Amino acid sequence: MGIPADLLLEAVIYGVLLGCFYAAVSMGLSVSFGLLDVPNVAHPAIMVLGSYCTFLVARTGLDPILAGVLLMPPFFVLGMLIYRFYYETFEKRGTDAGVRGIAFFFGLALIIEVGLILAFGVDQRMVEAPYIGKAFSLGDIRIPMRTVVAFGIAIVLSISLTIYLSKTFTGRAIKAVAQDEPALRLMGANPVRIKQWAFGIATATAALAGAMLIIVGPVEPGMDRVYIGRTFAVVVLAGLGSMTGTIAAGLVLGISESIVLMHPGLGASWAPAVSFTLLLLVLGVRPQGLFGR
Repeated sequence: MGIPADLLLEAVIYGVLLGCFYAAVSMGLSVSFGLLDVPNVAHPAIMVLGSYCTFLVARTGLDPILAGVLLMPPFFVLGMLIYRFYYETFEKRGTDAGVRGIAFFFGLALIIEVGLILAFGVDQRMVEAPYIGKAFSLGDIRIPMRTVVAFGIAIVLSISLTIYLSKTFTGRAIKAVAQDEPALRLMGANPVRIKQWAFGIATATAALAGAMLIIVGPVEPGMDRVYIGRTFAVVVLAGLGSMTGTIAAGLVLGISESIVLMHPGLGASWAPAVSFTLLLLVLGVRPQGLFGR
């Protein structure tokens, strides 16, 4: 039994909005894992930390998106400190840094989750804004304004990172650091400092992604486990380090999930399997991703 045409159109529209949101929350991982080859499985947990920090800042009356922007500088510094510790403790010491690094970032994710539970409890938290709870009609389809806001931020974030990585010396150095460190040194750049700077950018985008996350819906400390599969699926499907590919991959995942949700024979219980299915298919058929080289 298929999906009626009107429901299919609604699924595609919601999937586009959802896909851009997935792309936005995966941008930081696309930088840290895709460009730096750092197995940052704590990225979703840092994003949830950004949601709770947005919740605290927004209680002063600030718009949640503005709160997310204001949180980007301190999260940038946090990311630089995290990478420095990771480099000195793991990456600097040998070729097995990837395996030990995964354990480090899993531990970091657990520390963040437990810390949030101790500070805020297990109850869900949410924010208020003029566009939250409102919707507009597109024919017979009602589209929540909060998803449109997340859609717009995802586009701006993608364009900004693409321009930065392609038009600036530091951005091009970030794209080159995982490919040829000796050549980068000959260009007068310090690979460790470039990686540290890039990881700070990845963590700063996670703060903004956390603001979008709490706009889209309530958050709770363990929500990072919901997004870890989705974010890695988007990054691998896009092709490691591709910002425009991240948008395309997010759209593929969002539309696929939305269609599965709308399908009468499948439903919400099958939606989480979509990201892992896409991830396995890409690794088996096209390991370099849609936009990989």
